[in-house]
Amino acid sequence: MNFKETLERKTRRASEVLIKYLPEEKGFQKRVLEAMNYSALAGGKRLRPILMEESFLLFGGSGALVEPFMAALEMIHNYSLVHDDLPAMDNDQYRRGRKTTWNVYGDGMAVLAGDGLLNLAFETAASAFDLAKDAQELKRTAAAMQVLGKKAGIYGMIGGQAADIEAESGRTLTEELLLFIHENKTAALIQAAMMIGAILAGADREAVLAMEKAAYNIGIAFQIQDDILDVTSTLEVLGKPVGSDEKNHKLTFVTLHGLEESKEEVKRMSKEALSILRSFDHKNEFFEELVDSLITRER
Repeated sequence: MNFKETLERKTRRASEVLIKYLPEEKGFQKRVLEAMNYSALAGGKRLRPILMEESFLLFGGSGALVEPFMAALEMIHNYSLVHDDLPAMDNDQYRRGRKTTWNVYGDGMAVLAGDGLLNLAFETAASAFDLAKDAQELKRTAAAMQVLGKKAGIYGMIGGQAADIEAESGRTLTEELLLFIHENKTAALIQAAMMIGAILAGADREAVLAMEKAAYNIGIAFQIQDDILDVTSTLEVLGKPVGSDEKNHKLTFVTLHGLEESKEEVKRMSKEALSILRSFDHKNEFFEELVDSLITRER
């Protein structure tokens, strides 16, 4: 298996699935539909839908039942980016090499575009009920909907974002709060991807909880690696300014535990996540290599 070629193929597939569910740009609300598509089609690695489908395949899933959820999760991820970039949030002018949605369409329309993507995500996910072939698949779809709502909401991504805003506003950032932010702001949608894939394929409760744990490790290790690269990498390699955490006096896992201990924690969490993925009856070599590449990346 050529990992790079396989990843490119699966990225294209995830994009094709997303495009199938994006709105047609017409009608009196055409402007907001354009803004929604502008964000969703701005590129990106499509990692969450890929992780979802690989989890689905890991447990022997087949068919199109997973596709609406793949598209829905990517819509949720993109809506969060649209809102993150707003002047009231991070006030970012550019994302993925081009102007942010609010910078093109105005902040009011960007708010609505984010809202539109979030609502469309659940409309899209709910369309999986029409694809369910029997009562068992209907039940799995309902369980997947619950996971999607929780991990994207106030007990997941939104909760993490809210805590992050408070921390930036002067709230004392402890290690406990830092891990809460990482778990919810970063890991929650990865958990949604891997849990939903497993649920739709018919995995039992124990296996779904194991996937949730693996995804937690992946999300936290991914964030710690991000903090490490901010210290050790260069602008040319990383593609963005480095040293910003220290410059902004930002509390990170690295500032709390030092570089070497942080590297060891990334290795430990990565090893545990991969051990979980290898513990199931089916094997997925690409999935394992993808997880390893995410955590140990150099950019």
